[in-house]
Amino acid sequence: MSSESFLKEVQAIGEKFLLKLQKLPKAEPVEIVSFSVVLLFIVTVLVLTIIACSCCCCSCCGCDGRPDPRRKKSQVSPAAHS
Repeated sequence: MSSESFLKEVQAIGEKFLLKLQKLPKAEPVEIVSFSVVLLFIVTVLVLTIIACSCCCCSCCGCDGRPDPRRKKSQVSPAAHS
């Protein structure tokens, strides 16, 4: 997918979203609730993605980019069978 077609697709989705927002005050309660659920789902996914990325970046490295010395990996050797 070229960047131009991707930008056009994002713009079309944005326009549809704005159209839904403009029609929302006149919408039926079922439409308002369903739109709110979808919006809440999208926001939740974005927030969880940001949290996961920030935890992943902060837990393995310090702020200066070096590995955190407190997080040492332990090696596990296979158990001997008798």
